[in-house]
Amino acid sequence: MNKKQKNFLLNLVFPVFIFGAITGIFTAVIIVLYKYCAKHIIHLSEKGYHFMGEHLYMLAVAIPLFILFAIVLSLVYKKYSDLKGGGIPSSIGILRGLLPLSWPRSIIGTFVLSLGSFLFGVPLGNEGPSVQMGTATGAASLYFAGKKRKAWKRYLMTGGACAGFSAATGAPISGVLFAIEEAHQRISPMIILVSAVSVMFCRLTTEILAPIFKVSVTLFPDLVLVSLVPKEIWLPLVVGVIMGLFAVIFLNYFKLINAFISRTLKKVPTYIKLSAILLLTLFMGIISYDFISTGHETILHLFDGNNAIHMLILILIVRSTLTVSANTSGITGGIFLPTLAIGGVMSAIIAEVLTRYCSVSEQYYSTILVLGITACIAGMMKMPLTAIVFAVEALSCHNNVLYVIVVAAVSFVITEIFFTKSTNDNVLEARVESQNKHREHQVIDTFVTVKAGSFAVGKQIRDILWPSNLFVLSLTHQKEGAEVDEHGGTYLRENDVLHIRYLTYDEETSKSEIHNIVGQQDYDETATEVI
Repeated sequence: MNKKQKNFLLNLVFPVFIFGAITGIFTAVIIVLYKYCAKHIIHLSEKGYHFMGEHLYMLAVAIPLFILFAIVLSLVYKKYSDLKGGGIPSSIGILRGLLPLSWPRSIIGTFVLSLGSFLFGVPLGNEGPSVQMGTATGAASLYFAGKKRKAWKRYLMTGGACAGFSAATGAPISGVLFAIEEAHQRISPMIILVSAVSVMFCRLTTEILAPIFKVSVTLFPDLVLVSLVPKEIWLPLVVGVIMGLFAVIFLNYFKLINAFISRTLKKVPTYIKLSAILLLTLFMGIISYDFISTGHETILHLFDGNNAIHMLILILIVRSTLTVSANTSGITGGIFLPTLAIGGVMSAIIAEVLTRYCSVSEQYYSTILVLGITACIAGMMKMPLTAIVFAVEALSCHNNVLYVIVVAAVSFVITEIFFTKSTNDNVLEARVESQNKHREHQVIDTFVTVKAGSFAVGKQIRDILWPSNLFVLSLTHQKEGAEVDEHGGTYLRENDVLHIRYLTYDEETSKSEIHNIVGQQDYDETATEVI
């Protein structure tokens, strides 16, 4: 075995499989336990709302409890702002190096606070917290199993996030795609490998634990969908256009509510804003439980068909307003499943109109519904590849792959035409802006050397998760042994010199991250005002 092969095994293959396995297994344990608790708490919440609906005098007890919960949340968020909001945007910010992470607080706080949200019926889901806890589990894995390999931290957090998404949705391939399309927005063999290993071990562990805890490993049961034929390709085109335009409207509505809560109501105390949202949730939930909660049961009810269009429109308006308001105000919980519920309700409206008034056979009702949900993921979340794979994995669309691709592509293109940002990007942008609002930044332009035995040795520049806002401007190889593969990727070797430029709000942290990658060293800095 030559030096290159040995380095490949010790510096890449072994850490990926060992750390990835640990991350996947522990993420599965946490998420299965979380889903078990969430299942019973959501059931308790539904029973409580039905009881209050039949005994309105119980509002005298419920209202003070809802206000108390709002006060508790406001106090927690004031001290620990990293526990606020949707788990997926927070995780994306952490994985990109834009937001900090305290893994013990993230696991415990997200677990407890999101369960509290479910108990009170807040229309937020469990997939976001699952991703966030998976991200934190990745950091914990490195803390306990490899403290000296700090450069692996963001890779393992990525693997944990993907494993959390997979465990929450029952869609392992979509979990791996999450790392590429959403978390890092680039294709990297190393990121794919870490994510795949973590998801694989998570899935295996989940399959073992799920029967014990009596939780489902899938988000939706096997759906019976009628396959479309080529002459009916107009159907996904129509659904894609309508859902794409709806996504544009929804995303702008999201920005409008966000601006109203964060700017217009800026001086209003947090506990008052949270109390208002929780009390509105209470009153809407008493009218109909379909207005609130995670949205999972709402989606399942939609597949039964025969839904009144006026009721669907009302559910659409109420759920959209409550979900966006809850998320913008920072209540802990995910927006993936609630967004699917919103997209599902809109798809049901389309299906009802097409089957009732446009001579489309009722046998296509469920197929239209699934196509609409797929378009929702592609348009509202700007994840077309994940949408396609998720439709096949979780929504039983293996016989309608062509039409799934069409509807996802059309919806995504329409949102691109209107230059709309995804829900995750909108939330993340606001979080980062708020965090750095009163901080001064520096732009550092310098040269670093790849030290012997460092993390960077043997890896390609594209595979390395550098600190956020860092650009590698040039690479000077050592005189002998430099290699460029057939795809143009360049492998880093000992003593290679990198010209880097990066923007930072915390120079010590950025320098520490760089040292973890290329090795400990001193380097000259040239600070500039702009890049």
